[in-house]
Amino acid sequence: MGGETDLAALLAGMSARIQPETYVFVTLARGVTPPTGLTPRMQFMEAEGLSLILTRKEAEEAGLEYSFPCRMITLDVHSALEAVGFIARVATALANAGMGVNPVAGFYHDHLFVPEDRAEDAMAVLEGLARGGR
Repeated sequence: MGGETDLAALLAGMSARIQPETYVFVTLARGVTPPTGLTPRMQFMEAEGLSLILTRKEAEEAGLEYSFPCRMITLDVHSALEAVGFIARVATALANAGMGVNPVAGFYHDHLFVPEDRAEDAMAVLEGLARGGR
């Protein structure tokens, strides 16, 4: 059930899928209950409050303030949670192209949240990184 740990194999086997929705980051103060009906892609409790990643549509419909309109790119390679250097390599390649990234690790895949207007640029960088790993 474990994923790949070898960095060269991860890069060579990587492909990427961009999701059609625009996502945003929302924060709710500690003790504030999220509106009912939300289906966050991710939620994480920080010292300052609850961070949520939602579609922009959901955030707007719920009247929530948000930041960082972005697109989600899923890396279609089963990376092990203990894999060393994979996200660092991906984030460095995107940084070299002048864009930030907010990565989220799932059990099977890593997901990258990149600026909405740079999503296609990010896909090109990732394709180049995968080609270089083959």
